[in-house]
Amino acid sequence: MKNKILIAATVAALCITACKTRPAKVAEPEPLPPIGFRESEYVMRLSEVKPNEIFPSLLQRMGLTPEESYTMTNRCDTVFFPRKMRAGVKIRAYYADSLATHPDYIVYVQSKIKETVFQCHDSLQMWNWYKPTTIERNCVDVTIHTSLWQDMIDNGAEPELIGDLSDIFAWTVNFFGLHDGDRFQVIYDRVLCYEEVVSISKVLFARYTGNFGPVNAIRVEVEGSKDAYYNEKGENLRKAFLKAPLKFNRVSSRFTYHRKHPVTGKVRPHTGVDYAAPAGTPVHALGDGTVISAGWTNTGGGNVVKIQHNSTYTTAYMHLKGFAKGIRRGAHVYQGQVIGYVGSTGMSTGPHLDFRVWKNGSPIDPLNMHSPAATPLPAEKKPELDSLYNSYLQILGE
Repeated sequence: MKNKILIAATVAALCITACKTRPAKVAEPEPLPPIGFRESEYVMRLSEVKPNEIFPSLLQRMGLTPEESYTMTNRCDTVFFPRKMRAGVKIRAYYADSLATHPDYIVYVQSKIKETVFQCHDSLQMWNWYKPTTIERNCVDVTIHTSLWQDMIDNGAEPELIGDLSDIFAWTVNFFGLHDGDRFQVIYDRVLCYEEVVSISKVLFARYTGNFGPVNAIRVEVEGSKDAYYNEKGENLRKAFLKAPLKFNRVSSRFTYHRKHPVTGKVRPHTGVDYAAPAGTPVHALGDGTVISAGWTNTGGGNVVKIQHNSTYTTAYMHLKGFAKGIRRGAHVYQGQVIGYVGSTGMSTGPHLDFRVWKNGSPIDPLNMHSPAATPLPAEKKPELDSLYNSYLQILGE
């Protein structure tokens, strides 16, 4: 018995000694949050970019020295573009305490998702960080009683979705002629950031039921097409051409072979349509095609863009103030893409667009132009369309 007690005491002593000599476990430092610093450790002061304020002035207003602001500006490189800084953008500056005048960090809020962080102590540096986002599928089923806008909002839809629907059904539904009882059913993906909806990712399916329908719109990705929507038969919802290449105030001159020219006074053909619009109004490509010329002409048209759409149709856009970025000979353009801006170059008495169309090489009246349907869904894509359509019907409970 005495031996057992002695052994137990010895083991206990050894355990106590081991415990005393074992090194204490050091707690690992908590990792920095994705933004790059712990916001809770600082005093935050909220501000915004002032009108006409330049980047160095903003930094100095936040507390940096002229030398620091100059160095930070020169280090922006591709992380941040000072010339694109916009008035009204929110700025968060972080200080060591309430008495500090020199910030440790400045955060420029690029968008709901993206922010640029400027480290203002130690080595001056900067980085972009993106808030985590998730994709959520959502459905809305709206019957019009007051207006599309109000009824959509009342049913929890995002304003951005209304614009998407007007684009999808632009060739099939007159949004200025909707009636009480017209119905829209939509399945779409939206982007969430910290449970806040920040944008619409894409509309997958939309159905309109009413005086102009029913019309189903199923999104199918086809190489070479941009946001293509087809009905359940595989017919493209788009037409080959827009109704007009711009949002205009009025038609100031129509297609005719006997018009007195406003500059020369001579009677000669005007094989196009003049759209009166303010200088700088965006001009859109009437349809998909290839730019065959873009530049100045000496025949009175001033700055002109000419587009070959297919083997049948060619369009021209005249008297432009300037061309959109990337518009040059050989460039491929999509229907609705901005190609230039209304101006008054060449023989012109005021801002307007002289728009012309040729069919098989002969001029035709753009206002009486028949727009064929755009390219239908490729045959090999039909099984995919059928599968998508059936799955969306199941989501809608049909």
